[in-house]
Amino acid sequence: MSDRIAPRDDLTALEGYHSPQLDVSVRLNTNESPFPPPPGFVDAWLEELGTVPLHRYPDRSARGLRSAIGESIGQPPPRVFCANGSNEVLQTLLLSYGGTGRRALVFEPTYALHSHIARITGTEVIVGSRRDDFGVDPDSARALIEQHQPEIVFLCSPNNPTGTVDPPATVAAILDAAPGLVIVDEAYGEFARESALDLVDDDRALVVTRTYSKVWSLAALRLGFCVAPPWVVAELEKVVLPYHLDVSTQLAGITALRFRAEMEARIALLVEERERLFAALDELDGVTVFPSGANFLLFRVSTGPGGEDRGHAVWEAMVERGVLVRDFSRWPGVEDCLRVTVGTAAENTAFLSALKDILREHGAR
Repeated sequence: MSDRIAPRDDLTALEGYHSPQLDVSVRLNTNESPFPPPPGFVDAWLEELGTVPLHRYPDRSARGLRSAIGESIGQPPPRVFCANGSNEVLQTLLLSYGGTGRRALVFEPTYALHSHIARITGTEVIVGSRRDDFGVDPDSARALIEQHQPEIVFLCSPNNPTGTVDPPATVAAILDAAPGLVIVDEAYGEFARESALDLVDDDRALVVTRTYSKVWSLAALRLGFCVAPPWVVAELEKVVLPYHLDVSTQLAGITALRFRAEMEARIALLVEERERLFAALDELDGVTVFPSGANFLLFRVSTGPGGEDRGHAVWEAMVERGVLVRDFSRWPGVEDCLRVTVGTAAENTAFLSALKDILREHGAR
């Protein structure tokens, strides 16, 4: 008999969340910022870190960081909860409000970790579908909510991988119908014109999650946060591990906020590049590109190598040319689609050149 103990029965069929990293010259598959932190950030951060007694535990409640974030977005600190990336925020929310006998509603196609973390925490996943334009239909959402009475409803805006932005009216309609928590994942919220942040209220079961990984160029440090009613934050603090957020990450989050002007300039630059990419993709025969409020674009390939598997074949051909994008071609609802992160101007031009070469070789322009 084996000495190995089996995991929970409900976990045996799960696969880990993976985003393949290949050795290429142009990597546009993980939606990171193409730019390092602004000049002066590292020196300022290290200067602050040099004053910290490293033999002492960090501030367990991250009070300084919560106050700085709250001030930067016009929210009181008791509404702010911080963790190691927005994914840990999501996990803590599901540990608090999900679990055995509880349900979470998602609208596919969407961010895979919403369902993945739900299942890890023993939460049943109810799957709704998006419209052909990848938006969430409020009437269909209300019907699903009435039928299943989920404890958690997930929205993702801008939605990953489609880039779709849910208007505040959609969020409000779902919030009015939901019997439990509504979580709006705004990992790419800074790139969009609309946000659910203004809907957060002490008496409303709404949570908005955000991350420092994108526009703040701090993906390596893993820092995320949510804005929620104080009574939700209080429950999260019961569940999260003690001293989970180390002092270097807390100080990085505070220090980064001094560089808001540089961050806003980067947002403007990446949005400009996103629109340039959109226009260029929209002109290509055999390519359908979808509107996006994020720092990426989803596009469908209808011609090229591979026959019925042409999306994946185009992805492979791009890798051969040193360009890595995200392959969603076999995902339900986004068949034959690829997702490209908006990079530097040079990276975006290299991506377009590679794609045009591939399509040209197979009869499209």
